[in-house]
Amino acid sequence: MRAVFGLVLIVGLGLAGGAVYLARDYIAQYQDQLARERQATKDALANVKTIPTVEVIVSNRALKYGEPLTAEDVRIVNWPEGAIPDGAFVGMSDLFPEDVKGDRFVQRAMEKDEAILAVKVTNPGQPAGLISRLKKGQRAFAFRVDVASGVSGFLRPGDLVDVYWTGSVSGDFEGGGGEITRLIQTNIELIAVDQTAGSDLTGTTIARTVTVAVTPEQVAALAQAQNTGRMSLALVGAQGDTVTSAVEVDQQKLLGLKTLEPAPAAVKEKICTVNTRRGGEIVKTEIPCTN
Repeated sequence: MRAVFGLVLIVGLGLAGGAVYLARDYIAQYQDQLARERQATKDALANVKTIPTVEVIVSNRALKYGEPLTAEDVRIVNWPEGAIPDGAFVGMSDLFPEDVKGDRFVQRAMEKDEAILAVKVTNPGQPAGLISRLKKGQRAFAFRVDVASGVSGFLRPGDLVDVYWTGSVSGDFEGGGGEITRLIQTNIELIAVDQTAGSDLTGTTIARTVTVAVTPEQVAALAQAQNTGRMSLALVGAQGDTVTSAVEVDQQKLLGLKTLEPAPAAVKEKICTVNTRRGGEIVKTEIPCTN
């Protein structure tokens, strides 16, 4: 009995020793593999180039047109140096200069975490009105539109439109005497629709008036067109960089009508006569014409 017990004890000790050996070997392999993976990670990180960044100011919340811009509305984030947008502010002192009084106002709607650009805000102390949307030498001019002439309410401030004029032309010159449609202005920028100058309009709005940014000469042309005929707008697409040439259509060109040539005048047959006196009467007698 004691011999059997001793044999079982010896076998148990052998199995335990084998298990310990196998476990130690497995742990050693695991540690070796883990060390290799750590070294590979270090090598990979060593080969990664560090991208230089610059502090850029972004919006801290969604901003709407006309809102005053305060320090609580913005925050600073690290931006890749090679991908900074043009006009971005890189410091609070740049966005809110201490030596200039007056608030900045939002000119274009911005979403949260969007970079604050110079074109999206006014200068310090400048109001967010139409004046800030006009470039040097430009004027704001408003004219009437309706659901047909105003592109069915799809116009938004910042859109570009072509202006067509339709009316009757009178006078002794080419094109006079009929109604024509002519392209009079191209790529005119809308800066307001009705009383709204912000571009964050939602839904479809049937405008009654639109305001455009034009030169004084264009103001005169549009005023003359509004007073002498009807104006229609054509929305220019986002990729519409083609300069439109002169366009003019009248009823004849629209319907493909050809001008009728005047009928040739009828040639009267020449009749030759000779007068013969018979007593007290003069009688005309037809004779062949010699000429």
